[in-house]
Amino acid sequence: MSSSEVRELEAQEGRLVLPRFTYEDAWTLGTLLVSLARERRAPVAIDVRRGAQQLFHCALPGSSADNDAWIDRKRRVVERYGESSFLVGARFRAKGTTFEASSRLDPDRYAAHGGSFPIGVEGAGMIGSVTVSGLPQAEDHALVVEALERLLSSYGADAG
Repeated sequence: MSSSEVRELEAQEGRLVLPRFTYEDAWTLGTLLVSLARERRAPVAIDVRRGAQQLFHCALPGSSADNDAWIDRKRRVVERYGESSFLVGARFRAKGTTFEASSRLDPDRYAAHGGSFPIGVEGAGMIGSVTVSGLPQAEDHALVVEALERLLSSYGADAG
């Protein structure tokens, strides 16, 4: 992963900051992810949290309890670093190493693989996370980003 790819991931996080994040917004984000995954027949599990509270969880056909374990491991990276799990892993790769080799964190508890993204709110910072597991890591990440982009654009539609 190059430094330009790291900058692109950083820019995504800067752009995908929400004006608010309510229980209703968590439901909207979760059901949007379910809809996108069903359209693509993606065998994923989905998790949306605010702080330690799980606000939404869904497991689609083809997913397993293993995906829930991956969700927990990727989410812990977001909670610890305050950045997407994909960005954290990309930073290590850009330095010529891996998260597993250099983070000094237990790989049974932490996974810097794509699919978990911080939920940032304007003026509040990171207040939660949204995580998908079941696809290759770049696809898990892209699915979350697409859903956050759609949720963010819906806020603008609410104002009109």
